[in-house]
Amino acid sequence: MLLDLYDRLDAAVWIFDFDYKRYIWANRKTLEITDADSLEELQSRDLSADMSPAVEQRLRQYQQDFCNGDVTFSEIWTLYPKGKPKVLQISMSGVRLADGRMALLCEGREQEEQEPEALRSAEALLHTTVMISQFTRDGKPLYRNTASRAACIGLDTPFVEQFVHPEDYQGIFDRVDDERTLKFVAQVKTNAGPRWHELTVRACHDATSGELAYLVNETDVTELHETKERAKYLASHDTLTGLSNRTYLQERLTQILETANEINRKATLYLLDLDDFKLVNDSLGHAAGDALLQQVAEELKALAGRQDVIARLGGDEFLICHLEKSGEESCDWFGQSLLKAFATPRVIEGKQRSVGLSIGYAHYPDDGQDIDQLMRHADLALYQAKSDAKNKCVRFSERMRRLRDEHRALKKDLDRALRENEFVLFYQPIACTRTDRVVAGEALLRWQHPERGLIGPDDFIHIAEDTGLINNIGAWVAEQVARLQMRLHNLKYAVPLALNVSPKQLSDSSFVTLMQSLPFETGCTPGRISLEITESVILGDIPNARETLATLKKSGYRIVIDDFGTGYSNLAYLHNYPIDGIKIDRMFMEDVASGGEIVKLILSLASALGAGVVAEGVETIEQRSWLSQNGCHRYQGYLYSKPVPEDRFLSMLETQNQIASM
Repeated sequence: MLLDLYDRLDAAVWIFDFDYKRYIWANRKTLEITDADSLEELQSRDLSADMSPAVEQRLRQYQQDFCNGDVTFSEIWTLYPKGKPKVLQISMSGVRLADGRMALLCEGREQEEQEPEALRSAEALLHTTVMISQFTRDGKPLYRNTASRAACIGLDTPFVEQFVHPEDYQGIFDRVDDERTLKFVAQVKTNAGPRWHELTVRACHDATSGELAYLVNETDVTELHETKERAKYLASHDTLTGLSNRTYLQERLTQILETANEINRKATLYLLDLDDFKLVNDSLGHAAGDALLQQVAEELKALAGRQDVIARLGGDEFLICHLEKSGEESCDWFGQSLLKAFATPRVIEGKQRSVGLSIGYAHYPDDGQDIDQLMRHADLALYQAKSDAKNKCVRFSERMRRLRDEHRALKKDLDRALRENEFVLFYQPIACTRTDRVVAGEALLRWQHPERGLIGPDDFIHIAEDTGLINNIGAWVAEQVARLQMRLHNLKYAVPLALNVSPKQLSDSSFVTLMQSLPFETGCTPGRISLEITESVILGDIPNARETLATLKKSGYRIVIDDFGTGYSNLAYLHNYPIDGIKIDRMFMEDVASGGEIVKLILSLASALGAGVVAEGVETIEQRSWLSQNGCHRYQGYLYSKPVPEDRFLSMLETQNQIASM
């Protein structure tokens, strides 16, 4: 009798099994709406076959709500019996089955008058991954779509309780009342734990009551936020040791000097350099060298005070700015304690090695009134400490002005080297990680000194930069590379070349003119020449750097950042410069053994910038394979070849062409 009464209703009534996705029972009107021949035929339908994940998720949310309490929901749904859309206003509640499971009791009425746009909006709200919710003025939830329901910690969770940090919530609705729309990123509580969401809050009215309400759209941006935070960390820290890098140094040193001034104390700036670090690298390998640098960083952190600044400046050079305490026994006590700590041999790669320090230091304010002056004076002291076998901790003194005389003597040698054509260029091949063919070459400067033999650039470039000779030397290098590029073209070797450009060169107003004249003087193709610059160039150290690089780019040259990530990194600046390529510093090659997350981040950044990538310092087949598998297709390093003289480089290309033609 009761079932007959349900069959007389003009509304469709049915019971739906959440777990098996099937109709359990339905009245006559339901059979009519669903185009079912009989109840048995309707019960036989497996609705899971074409049920979307969003619909299934929404149904599970209802089931959970019905299990938690006696609630009813009313929504407009579009059903698709036999592929035909049926729009129903459905009132839903829970009903317990005989086996104790929770099922869905539905009462639906057809809504023929619904506008197509309204129906499509309802479907979009159901299926979108954007979390959409509506709240009253006091933060109580009025509505949550499927995505919002899935993320929230509770159906009735007030707006304010969603935030991890209460201050992120303060005044939001007041600001929206003034501005109508507010967009911000905050950390929120979700079923998956704390996440970062981008929220857009708009003022509106509740369509049911007409009262003021607030519509909130949320998008999960956790991965993007964490990537930005990692980029920020990379911009201010040395990735190998975790210490501050040069980018962050200026700010921190300024703070400690201001503190010293306020409390009338001295501050001492120490520059530290590891003795024979190159020997460790050459004898035990770069991995051992990196491990040593990490050990040193940890010991420095243990020895320094809480207020001290510790940084890695690059290579094996470190900086500590120490705030002196009253009553400390001598002006170099801290430096001596550092020497003592490193006097004991340490185990590196299973072998005992003596790794000493050379330390140069300068006191503030006695030896320098600002950071730049203190750094220069401490550097002079370090130079003295490295050349003195007995005194490895040296304070700056005016006597060290003699070092400048030595610079002048070396400058004369460099002048002669230019006149007598003592400079030579070696070329290090850049190879393809997939084919192992040479695809480019980097020009590297050497000095064939008549007495000292072949000298690498590390021994004289800094003097050339200090004296201004780098501009003449750089001009010679650029001309030689341009002429070789033309020669390669004539030999039909499609191999572009790269040359390093000093920041000092970019500061020279004649540099752009020189580079613009090379195609006319040598016949070279600028598009086949890359200019490799350091990251310091894009951090504002060079006046008009952006304009200079833009002009060079317009002239056809490619702009590449060399040794990316060695301590200057500031990813936020990169998109402002005409960057064509990035060379990943060799220190990151050891990172690939543990997953290469930092290298992957750099590769993603390069992809976003549309920049090519070359990995430097590749020494193992495993590193090359990892690079190839992760989308880095160019590399250079000892695995393929050390830098070689020009004739040897040409011979390599000729051999490669002969093999290719076989």
